[in-house]
Amino acid sequence: MVIVESPTKARTLTQYLGKDYKIIASMGHVRDLPRGEFGVDVEHDFAPKYVIPKTKIKMVNQLVRDTEGIKNLFLATDPDREGEAIAWNLLQIIDEKSKSKIPASQRKVKRVVFHEITKDAVLAAFDHPRDIDHDLVEAQQARRVLDRLVGYKLSPLLWKKVKSKLSAGRVQSVALRLVVEREREIEAFKSAEYWLIEVEVSKVSNGSNVSKVDNFTAALSKIGARKAEVKNQKQADEIVADLKTSTYKIINIETKDAKKYPNPPFTTSTLQQRAANVLGFVPKRTMSVAQSLYEQGFITYMRTDSVNLAPVAVVATRKYIASVYGKEYLPEKARVYKVKSRLAQEAHEAIRPTNVSVTSDQLPAVSVDMKKLYDLIWKRMVVCQMEEAVVAETTIDIMATSRGPVISQHTSSVTHSVVINGPSDGSISGEGNETRRSLPHEQPRSAADGFREYLLRANGQQVKFQGWYKVYEKLPIKEQVLPSLENGEVLDFKNVNASQKFTEPPSRYSEATLIRDLEKNGIGRPSTYAPTISTLYDRLYIERMEGKKIAPTPVAKTTIEFLEKYFANIIDYSFTAEMEDDLDQIALGKLEMPPTMKKFWDPFEAQVEKVGEEAEKMKVDVEETDEVCDKCGKPMVVRYGKFGKFLACSGFPDCKNTKALVEDTGLVCPQDKGVIVIKRTKKGRTFWGCANYPKCTFASWTKPEEKLTKEGEKNG
Repeated sequence: MVIVESPTKARTLTQYLGKDYKIIASMGHVRDLPRGEFGVDVEHDFAPKYVIPKTKIKMVNQLVRDTEGIKNLFLATDPDREGEAIAWNLLQIIDEKSKSKIPASQRKVKRVVFHEITKDAVLAAFDHPRDIDHDLVEAQQARRVLDRLVGYKLSPLLWKKVKSKLSAGRVQSVALRLVVEREREIEAFKSAEYWLIEVEVSKVSNGSNVSKVDNFTAALSKIGARKAEVKNQKQADEIVADLKTSTYKIINIETKDAKKYPNPPFTTSTLQQRAANVLGFVPKRTMSVAQSLYEQGFITYMRTDSVNLAPVAVVATRKYIASVYGKEYLPEKARVYKVKSRLAQEAHEAIRPTNVSVTSDQLPAVSVDMKKLYDLIWKRMVVCQMEEAVVAETTIDIMATSRGPVISQHTSSVTHSVVINGPSDGSISGEGNETRRSLPHEQPRSAADGFREYLLRANGQQVKFQGWYKVYEKLPIKEQVLPSLENGEVLDFKNVNASQKFTEPPSRYSEATLIRDLEKNGIGRPSTYAPTISTLYDRLYIERMEGKKIAPTPVAKTTIEFLEKYFANIIDYSFTAEMEDDLDQIALGKLEMPPTMKKFWDPFEAQVEKVGEEAEKMKVDVEETDEVCDKCGKPMVVRYGKFGKFLACSGFPDCKNTKALVEDTGLVCPQDKGVIVIKRTKKGRTFWGCANYPKCTFASWTKPEEKLTKEGEKNG
């Protein structure tokens, strides 16, 4: 008999194992720490008190009946620490509840692990079963106990000192601190004025007609010998006056090649980031879709922090590239990627397709989300084994010498880049246009052979290769066509433009960038990112803003202020990372759980008791509005509820008047010409809808572009 943790996985395994094995599904965790009580015996080696959730009792009883008298039992739960703990808990329940006690000598219980649900991988795993890894079980148990120690001691303290129904967590609170600190940076930011000056020049006409393509623009880079820093309009006007009366000459042309390497295959973190940026998936949605892809055998296991690839997968991918796109797309040797994190589980693989020859449009009947996510994974796998792109970067420096009474010199520079070789363009890798289905491999490689020489001869002139390679999108350049130019060449002045700019504050976190920084700081593990962010939303600590950004609520700011004041060590980034390291050492058998927990618990418990006695209750700031309560006349304030922001009377609890908060956007409804307002779904997702609902049902996930004038007319 084989036990797995989902019906989908059971059905997939049945296809490969046939009638030789009876496969049943246990539906995930069968035991957990109890709700409503501490559930950890700190006096006896921090032993957890496991209980069966009420929702799982019926399933567990059926599981025990199904395994009654079974002598050969295989536990085929997921191949990570959580899956190891699930397998161990399954075995504990079966042993405790089984009526027919089979002697250990007569029963065979084995753990079966596979990182992809393909026939070869499954059969190989059953040919080489192993015992349950008790070090991994202890590490997962330690993680669960540690989270309970922190959450069940800090959360009640927050209820008492900040606000009811709040929660704190070892990873959750540190993630929230990142969001709050970024918001503080934005609030403290002081914008500074600066001016961008660009000069349009052209090849000298010499009396003949010069086409408009010979005009190009260069940005001011130096004023004399120093870097150009223009801070106000007075400086800008003086420089513009000089540039209008200057002569222009090329003083330097430099062309160099830069290699652009493809990104490594996906880990859990990078997949969540990419799916958020490209598909708009929240991490929870990404992991749910990835789980379905894994259980149906289309991708490898989706909870991993490794970029390792199985040699057989690399060989298959290289063969696919050679046959579909040509051998010229293959580097001489296969690419090998190494993870940057020292704590990564290198035994795991990166997320990849189980069969690289199957593209997303060849998948059987699956959901649209599954096809979209699979397409990202497939593209990343294929491109990671391709030849790197070679980008020719040409920089041209132009000296402007004024002809006025005071001689002054300014240097303007332009950088131009063209991809001259290599397939790392956005059309396949997911770094650019996601709508393209394949590489533009129609153009033969031989066309690139002479392009390098031509490029050097033409000093940066761009040649369109029938859509073959596009300029690498991440280069900080302004794409323009440059004429053939030579060092020392004199240029004609055409125009000069000065633009006022202001420095921008740092950007708010998106879910993708928050995950990136959690991983960079060693906070949490792949399986924790999605639930952590979901918890922050559920507890009303963060809210979704326009443009996929997230911002902390007032209660989040107060919570972090409290934790920084009294528990700075608990939400310290390095401390949290060190605790993750200790948990990994337990998994490796180098540390034991009881002394590790005790080292943390003793000072933490004393700290909680002291703060509970001495700390004052903190006040959560609220955002006041100009609106007055129509019941008691007091000002209305902005509060946060399950479905987002709303207006509430500041006289609460004496006055419990509330109103919907309508955020006017100044946009016009394309259906009835009414006002577009920002609304939110029950899950907190922002959308734009007509204020005249339900008479008008217009709604849009993306921001409409038409704006209202003061008269209420369209202003495009």
